[in-house]
Amino acid sequence: MKEYHLGIEATLEILGGKWKGLIICNLMSGKKRTSELQRSIPGISQKVLIQQLRELERDGMIGRQVYNQMPPKVEYYITEYGTTANGIIDVMCSWGRANIAIRQQQGEEVMLLENNPDDE
Repeated sequence: MKEYHLGIEATLEILGGKWKGLIICNLMSGKKRTSELQRSIPGISQKVLIQQLRELERDGMIGRQVYNQMPPKVEYYITEYGTTANGIIDVMCSWGRANIAIRQQQGEEVMLLENNPDDE
């Protein structure tokens, strides 16, 4: 039996790490192919992306649609269960924007590259 001391442990088990939140955030706008996800997440390797996608799929957060064609085509999407994380992702994005603004006010050279906060 798996035991958690705090609920956040269960959350971080599924959403924790550098890439999973970014993957989910990107999929919130609709289905994406692996190559589209990789282009939209600078710095992630294909190997790590595939690993993270498999883990999110295993945990029921995302689904995978495989098309029987040549060359093979695979699209990933947020599942109904995965959409339950929207609130968490939105709060994390808002907190991140506020954190960047505070750090800028304190003189730190940090910049947010997103074009539109409503895209998150």
